[in-house]
Amino acid sequence: MTSTTASYPPPPPYYRLYKGYLQNPKSAPEPPPPINGTYQLYGSTYTTDDVLPSLEDQGVRQLYPKGLNVDYKKELRSLNRELQLHILELADVLVERPSQYARRVEDISLIFKNLHHLLNSLRPHQARATLIHILELQLQRRKQAVVDIKRRREEAQRLLKESLGTLDGH
Repeated sequence: MTSTTASYPPPPPYYRLYKGYLQNPKSAPEPPPPINGTYQLYGSTYTTDDVLPSLEDQGVRQLYPKGLNVDYKKELRSLNRELQLHILELADVLVERPSQYARRVEDISLIFKNLHHLLNSLRPHQARATLIHILELQLQRRKQAVVDIKRRREEAQRLLKESLGTLDGH
C-alpha cells in the first residue's frame, strides 16, 4: 500500500489575507498587540516581566547578604572558596564514609545555586556594558570613516588642482 505525500505541507490558510499585499501594502492585517503579563505556552505559564526571582521564591537558602548593596566580587570569591572546601570535604567523605556523601552533594548544590543566582543578577549590568562597548566601537568606526572621507576629498581636490594646473600650463 503506497500513499502519496507532498514534499512540503500546504501553506496555512491565512496566507489569503495577504493576497493583495503587492498592490496595496496596507491591506494586510495589523500584527497582534504585544503580550503583557502572564501567558501560557505548551502547558507552562510564562510572564513577560523580566525580574530575577529571589532565592527564597525558589525555595533555596541564600548564603550571601540580602539587599541591594551586595559586593558581588567579594561574595563570588567567598562562595568559590566555600565550594572548593566542600569539594575537598566531599572527596574525604567519599574515601572515609562513602554512605554519607549525600549531604555534601546537597551543600555543593546549594553553593552552585547561590553562585548561579549572583551571576544572573549581574546580567543586566553585563548587557548594558556590552551595549556601551558596541556603541563606542560604532562611533569610533564612523569617526574613522569621516576622517577617511575628508582625506580622500582633500586628495581629490589636490589632484584636480594639479590637473587644472597642467591643463592651464599647456
